[in-house]
Amino acid sequence: MKKFDYTKAMAELEEIAARVEDPSVGLGEIDAYIKRSEELVKACRAYLRGARETLDSME
Repeated sequence: MKKFDYTKAMAELEEIAARVEDPSVGLGEIDAYIKRSEELVKACRAYLRGARETLDSME
């Protein structure tokens, strides 16, 4: 399984946000961007939860 890269995920989210704000982007594209951003946000949250649990277990 490929290791999750939080930094790349955040960069992709920023890129998606910029694209969605572009008035030339069609609704179909926006729908796909929204779905992808939901996947990325879910993965980022899971990553951060795991990092928090790791830190909590070290205390």
